[in-house]
Amino acid sequence: MASFILASASPRRKDLLQLAEIPFKIIVSATDESFPDSLPMEQVPLFIANQKALAVADKIKFDSAVEDACIIAADTIVVIENTILGKPIDRSDAIISLAKLAGKSHAVITGVSILWKNELVSFSETTMVEFHELTKEQIEYYVDNYKPYDKAGAYAIQEWIGVIGIKSIQGDFYNVMGLPVSKLVKKLKQLDLMD
Repeated sequence: MASFILASASPRRKDLLQLAEIPFKIIVSATDESFPDSLPMEQVPLFIANQKALAVADKIKFDSAVEDACIIAADTIVVIENTILGKPIDRSDAIISLAKLAGKSHAVITGVSILWKNELVSFSETTMVEFHELTKEQIEYYVDNYKPYDKAGAYAIQEWIGVIGIKSIQGDFYNVMGLPVSKLVKKLKQLDLMD
């Protein structure tokens, strides 16, 4: 089995890889998360995940202890009504994002990049999530107590807002947490990087 590097500081992605019993090290490199305006929305997380993987590859290229490792990078976006909801910049932005999601369906798209021996393999996963109507008080309570500023769409499905607010989900639950881990494991096996 190859050795793996997770190119993410996300505690959720770390937890999911650990649950899948994939041994890994975490190495991150600051990455510009901007993307070309002409890029179709569903390709945005793939583009950013590829940038993250390549940035870590560049960072470790002269480190003999890890230079042959397989790098796994991911990026997740929330899309509603043809608009990407990124990570909120402040309390007000988080409240606006959640108000947009309340009572509606949205897509959570995660792009995953696997970089090994200069070969880059990418895939994405889309999960549809529908929220119940949320009151202003519920939204403010969540934002003030959970501070979801590092989360696309200003929420984490595994937190209070997901427990009380989600009406339905179609697709991979773990994708909404930030990593479609079963699809990742399948892909790693196809590439002969795992038993």
